[in-house]
Amino acid sequence: MKTAKKGKVVRYNKWGYIFLIPFVVVYILFQLIPLISTVYNSFYENYRSGLTQIGPNFVGLENYKTIFANGDMLLYTKNTMIMWLMGFVPQIIVSLLLASWFSNPSLRLKGQRFFKTVIYLPNLIMASAFSMLFFTLFADGGPINSMLIQAGILSEPFRFMSNAWSVRTLIAFMNFLMWFGNTTILLMAGMMGIDTSLFEAAEVDGATSRQVFFRITMPLLRPILVYVAITSLIGGLQMFDVPQILTNGTGEPMRSSMTLIMYLNKHLFSKNYGLGGALSVVLFIITGILSLIVFKFTTKKPD
Repeated sequence: MKTAKKGKVVRYNKWGYIFLIPFVVVYILFQLIPLISTVYNSFYENYRSGLTQIGPNFVGLENYKTIFANGDMLLYTKNTMIMWLMGFVPQIIVSLLLASWFSNPSLRLKGQRFFKTVIYLPNLIMASAFSMLFFTLFADGGPINSMLIQAGILSEPFRFMSNAWSVRTLIAFMNFLMWFGNTTILLMAGMMGIDTSLFEAAEVDGATSRQVFFRITMPLLRPILVYVAITSLIGGLQMFDVPQILTNGTGEPMRSSMTLIMYLNKHLFSKNYGLGGALSVVLFIITGILSLIVFKFTTKKPD
């Protein structure tokens, strides 16, 4: 009897492995092989000079030395982290506020489905369309400048695209608009999964809404917050489409909005696969280290 039951379990397990085959094949073809190829290319001199192909020639760690020699890597890392933080901090605050409102049954908010749909809609708009819209709105002769002048706030057009912090603010604001709806949905799902008896017990004990939020909701929401922070960090380090289109790929003014992926794209566009591979590996390591740091500081060891 036991043998028959064991054979049945093995047959069920076989189907599980069969269903995993498509994922494993896709992962190997589109993730593992490109990763190995990138690491391999990072140790070779391989680029095109005019019509002449140089390499591939093994150069060891020379590509990595070249990346850190001129200081561009540190500058673009700083730019990327500044614009990510400028977008992520208001995103997480607004998302927590909206999620707590929508998941609180005592408020009895009307039209919740409509508002949830509206806040998620920007996530469905292509970043290129968003960037072109903002480029038109905030151009020197655009509608925003016209309204500010007519309202008497400005006497002459403000050059949004020529000021480092205005460009960074626009990029951060666009990323905030595109992703706060998705973050709100995730946090709301986490809040709705919390046992309501905990809130009822806290209410009976006389806890205020602030105490309930910080003593019950936030600690139990920590796994979702860790997930949101790490995925947002990875997305921030891969920031490309919005600044690329808004600044026409230049990262101006004075390279203040040039991100790491824009820097990588310049090497790939010039077919410098060696430096591009080295930069990809460095970016992979930076992402891993920062993700571990975020995980370390947003998780709490059980007492």
